[in-house]
Amino acid sequence: MKYFSYRFFLAAVMTLAACAVGAQEFKIGIVNIDRIFREANSAKAAQAKLEAEFGKREKEITDLGAQLKTLADKFDREAPTLAESQRTARQKQLVEQDRDFQRKRREFQEDLNARKNEELQQVIERANRVVKTVAEAEKYDLVLQEAVYANPKHDITDKVIRALNAAR
Repeated sequence: MKYFSYRFFLAAVMTLAACAVGAQEFKIGIVNIDRIFREANSAKAAQAKLEAEFGKREKEITDLGAQLKTLADKFDREAPTLAESQRTARQKQLVEQDRDFQRKRREFQEDLNARKNEELQQVIERANRVVKTVAEAEKYDLVLQEAVYANPKHDITDKVIRALNAAR
């Protein structure tokens, strides 16, 4: 259904563009938001901020996972020689440690995703303001953020990135 409505919207825009061309010049611009996320200084700064904020915690979780793997490997090697009660106790301990590790990893991922969304939303808001400014200054009738195909002459992403970097 989404695909159908998207194609319908695109067909309507193209029809509008065709009609408008007959009456006057219709100017369309395309912005590649993925390129903005990769190349704009504000997006790079947001990424660096996230790495600084979450780097230590990520390393701790990685180290904890490596420790758990080492303990599990040691248990696998020693299990045949352990008494049944020791084997059961160590196995239970490993299961509890794994559960704790999985919880910490999940919490980390949730926190990281939430902060990443916050930072990316700020970048998107800044980019949208810049897109509007560029569109008004250069008299674009329509600016799209996504398209299946766009002639490179309509791509204004470089202008938007330059303006974003200059505004910072």
